[in-house]
Amino acid sequence: MLHLRLITPPEQTDEVVRLLDTTVGTAHLVVLPGAARSPAGDVVMCDVAREAGDDLIGRLRRLGLQRHGAITAEDIDLSLSEYADRAEKEAPGEAADAVLWEQLQEATHEESTLSVTYVAFITLATMIAACGVVLDNAILIVGAMAVGPEFGPLAGICTAAVQRAPRLALRSAVALLAGFAVAMAVTAAFSLFMDSVGLFTEAKLEGERPNTGFVYAPDWFSFVVAVLAGAAGMLSLTSAKSGALVGVAISVTTVPAAANAAVALIYGDAVQGWRSTEQLLLNLVGIIVAGTLTLLLQKTLWAAMKRRPGRRP
Repeated sequence: MLHLRLITPPEQTDEVVRLLDTTVGTAHLVVLPGAARSPAGDVVMCDVAREAGDDLIGRLRRLGLQRHGAITAEDIDLSLSEYADRAEKEAPGEAADAVLWEQLQEATHEESTLSVTYVAFITLATMIAACGVVLDNAILIVGAMAVGPEFGPLAGICTAAVQRAPRLALRSAVALLAGFAVAMAVTAAFSLFMDSVGLFTEAKLEGERPNTGFVYAPDWFSFVVAVLAGAAGMLSLTSAKSGALVGVAISVTTVPAAANAAVALIYGDAVQGWRSTEQLLLNLVGIIVAGTLTLLLQKTLWAAMKRRPGRRP
């Protein structure tokens, strides 16, 4: 269930209440006249089944509440109510399959912004991965994958493509490209420092690396894994399964490939540098293609599901 808290202009309150009261999947309707101060208006609250939430929020937006009042939605962790149980049964579909597009756009907007924190995370992840590739340490590679925040902008690009949101697409692309550019530049400088103190050597990079050689060995398996990870990642975002997203993060070779390219650059190894870049691009393209197709499929299936009739008893 979702909890909706609305601030409505007094002249729109009756219309909003009628909409909530006649929408399949709603319960616990509360109206507090004159309770809002900024902006001034009435406060209307209700709970709604997740599978009915996207359609209801869309109707509220068409009433202009986001301009003249406010629409706030949050997940309910526990609701002990027969009214809530009945609302969930009335709403078509399953909550786990529902996509809240406004929530998804808001989440990807935040995760795909080129901020100091985002750049810091992707840079630190790439530096950790650089240590992993030089030492041929798979544990460091996995750790770097988990730290990397690059799936946020990738999800933003997928969402923007499906929702036709060019600003979100541009913001996500800038965060992705600029983030990797800064991370690789800083990692190259870090590698030069590590080389100067004898912790990195060209011999280690060029030697046998059975545990990390895959980061500069792009092939069809790399693309297949990226496609599977992209689909799983979008499903984890739309269903709010954060644990699954961590699994996605440690299954794709993006940050390690960028790190290997940066280290190869300082040693003048054009072959490893280029093949690492190919691996990076292959994974990014695979994730974007799969993520976009997953969202399109979800949107199509859910549109068909919403056409099923539902009535209050």
